[in-house]
Amino acid sequence: MLISLAADRDVPTAVKVILAALAVYLVSPVDIIPDFIPWVGYLDDLILAAVVVDGVLNFVDRPLVLRYWPGSADSLERVAAVARRLARWVPNRIKARIFGSPQVPLSPRGRGQGEGSKGEGSK
Repeated sequence: MLISLAADRDVPTAVKVILAALAVYLVSPVDIIPDFIPWVGYLDDLILAAVVVDGVLNFVDRPLVLRYWPGSADSLERVAAVARRLARWVPNRIKARIFGSPQVPLSPRGRGQGEGSKGEGSK
């Protein structure tokens, strides 16, 4: 799904770079917290993945993500809710650095560029 999403022309380049950076970090042997520490070693990977998933789901329109999502729209919403809860552990200034701008909303229903977001308070 991530490869297909990253290859889509409608996905902003910034999101593609973030997805690629996440993939590199997750496969890299270098971590913030070493993986050999039981349970805690995978926590940095989980939190970073949650922040990226939360940010991408708020930056990219849901219909575009659903085009490549292997499950139902309901399952995507459940994943989004879990990612949102985990991403709350990370300060907003760090999330803003990942997504390049403090103007990028990282709220549950926000959209980064507003393109194609009907309803949800748009004019």
